[in-house]
Amino acid sequence: MQPQQLHALGRDIVTRATAIVGLAGIALIHLLDSIGKFGETRYLFWMYVALMAGSLAVAGALLHLRDRRVWLAAGGLAASALAGYVLSRTTGLPAAHGDVGNWTEPLGLASLFVEGTVVALSGYAYALTRRTPAVALEPVTRAALRAAA
Repeated sequence: MQPQQLHALGRDIVTRATAIVGLAGIALIHLLDSIGKFGETRYLFWMYVALMAGSLAVAGALLHLRDRRVWLAAGGLAASALAGYVLSRTTGLPAAHGDVGNWTEPLGLASLFVEGTVVALSGYAYALTRRTPAVALEPVTRAALRAAA
C-alpha cells in the first residue's frame, strides 16, 4: 500500500469515527432532554425519538458503507436538529414557547456544538470524497505497513 493510500485510509477512518461519535452525541443529548418533553409537548418527544433513531441509523451506515449519500444524511440530520434549536429559541414551536430566548442552556449549547461539528465534518467528507478516489480496502499486513514507512 502506498503512503498516500495509507494517509487517505487513515483520514477516512478518523473522519468516520469522529462523525459516528458526533451522531451518538446528538442521540444522547436528545435522550437526556426527552425526559421532560414527554410530559410537556408530546410531539416534540416523538421528534426527539425519530432524531435519536435516525442518528444511530446513520452512524451505523457510516460504519458499514462507503457511500457519499451517507455523508449527506449525516449532515442533513445534524442540520435539521440545529434548525429546530434555532426555531425553538427564536419564534418558538407550536405549543412550545418556553425556550424562546433561552440560548445559554448547557444541554442546548452542547447540542449546538455537536450538531455544528457533524455538519462541518460531513461537508468536509462529502467534498473530499468528490475529489479523492476511493481507497481500495485491502488487508493491510505488517510488512505492507513497514514498507510504506
